[in-house]
Amino acid sequence: MPTLALLPSRAVVAISGEEASTFLDGLITANVEDVDAGTPSYGALLTPQGKILFDFFILRDEERYLVDCSAQQKADLIKRLTFYKLRAKVDIADCSEELGVAASWGGAELPGHAYADPRSAGAGQRTVASLADLGALDDACEEAYEAHRISLGLADSDQDIGSGELFPHEANFDQVNGVHFTKGCYVGQEVVSRMRHKAKVRKRIVIAHGEKGTLASGSEITTDGKVSGTVLSTLNNNGLALIRLDRLEDAYANAGEIRAGQAQLSFSKPEWATFDMPEAPN
Repeated sequence: MPTLALLPSRAVVAISGEEASTFLDGLITANVEDVDAGTPSYGALLTPQGKILFDFFILRDEERYLVDCSAQQKADLIKRLTFYKLRAKVDIADCSEELGVAASWGGAELPGHAYADPRSAGAGQRTVASLADLGALDDACEEAYEAHRISLGLADSDQDIGSGELFPHEANFDQVNGVHFTKGCYVGQEVVSRMRHKAKVRKRIVIAHGEKGTLASGSEITTDGKVSGTVLSTLNNNGLALIRLDRLEDAYANAGEIRAGQAQLSFSKPEWATFDMPEAPN
């Protein structure tokens, strides 16, 4: 069914100035040269140690870049960008009073700068538009968006990724077009490159299902009595989880118990994912 969802949990930051492109390209995992009015990118600003500080969508609006980011993280993102600005000819502006973010799937049309979500074809579209143009949308539909993204296995900035906790590969950035591996240097690039060439990434975000009991965000996941992961965002007893794949494989092999609090769990791999994930025995 065509669905439109206003996303008040998101905010917009504008970056402009004659050195805006060079400034951003030297900081973030996305290739800014690929970004234009109809071709956005998904990416992140990392710590020097290679962990995700902020993830966001970035698109071009004439002479400025618009960054669709977490509203909760907006002030810290602006502060960090300002820290890196130094003498660069760049302006960084909070556009929260001017612009908002919405999403659609199932064929619903969006106003403003609408674009296909670059993470997954199933995710539908997003837009950055004036608050006036978005005024007719219902923010109650954000819960429908939450259910949609969880069903697809797409992580949320606040509930799943956080700030400074995960490496890009753990949050599946290598799977959802969140890292450009052949662009020039950016903050944390050496760590990301090393992880890319590892034989296997130990932890991944996957889709979790509460089979018995209530699946609760923040619960520790245990496999055979060992702490092996954490439940992240949840809705209607489905959610996302960060899980050690090697311990999940051992639990399957040993017919061990997989729990989070009082809930028994099962897991599934997102349809877009190409990484290896253990399969539960029949």
